[in-house]
Amino acid sequence: MGNKFMQYFSLTLVVIGAINWGLIGFFDINLVALLFGSMSWLSRIIYALVGLCGLYLLNFYSLVATEGQEG
Repeated sequence: MGNKFMQYFSLTLVVIGAINWGLIGFFDINLVALLFGSMSWLSRIIYALVGLCGLYLLNFYSLVATEGQEG
């Protein structure tokens, strides 16, 4: 169960980070900075967690490669 939780948690944070980057790119709105302050300690923690989750999700490449070889 712990591994499944980590996968869903990481995926959710990375999706939130992607939406934030999309908002920055299209509308110049940084949602994290808007909600938690520009580079406050809380926003820095959120950015760090999104980055760590992105690194964790690099694991999914090996899962997809393994799944592709089975079929």
